[in-house]
Amino acid sequence: MGISPEEDEAWMRYAFRLAQRAEQCGEVPVGAIVVKDNRCIAEGWNSVITHHDPTAHAEIVALRAAGLALKNYRINDTTLYVTLEPCVMCMGALAHGRIKRLVFGAYDPKRGAVCNALSLTDASFLNHQISWTGGVLESQCAEQLRDFFRARR
Repeated sequence: MGISPEEDEAWMRYAFRLAQRAEQCGEVPVGAIVVKDNRCIAEGWNSVITHHDPTAHAEIVALRAAGLALKNYRINDTTLYVTLEPCVMCMGALAHGRIKRLVFGAYDPKRGAVCNALSLTDASFLNHQISWTGGVLESQCAEQLRDFFRARR
């Protein structure tokens, strides 16, 4: 049995709240969670500025926490929810971690590595393919990002 669109939306709302935490810290508002067996096992939000770490994207922070929670660098049979289409760095990490499914909110036409700038979910040179669903709460996630950048200009 698959996950319903309503369940995806509920988990995306959780990730959206984490994106709000990032924004409160002056970070680009992106939030991510890792779900296994219908339970959130890890969460993260952008913290590149806070941690002086260019790899501290929401997805990477959540993957690190999931690895610790599972005591394994393979994060099998999980779904990662994130409010923005992942970049190339994050897609590489998702593939290496063996994430089963990816669900994201807003599309990123310039840097998205799922289906926009690159299509890494089914790249033949990667030894793991990730199923994905995009556009879950898309308008809410995209508006949050637009508002953030508009306020900074």
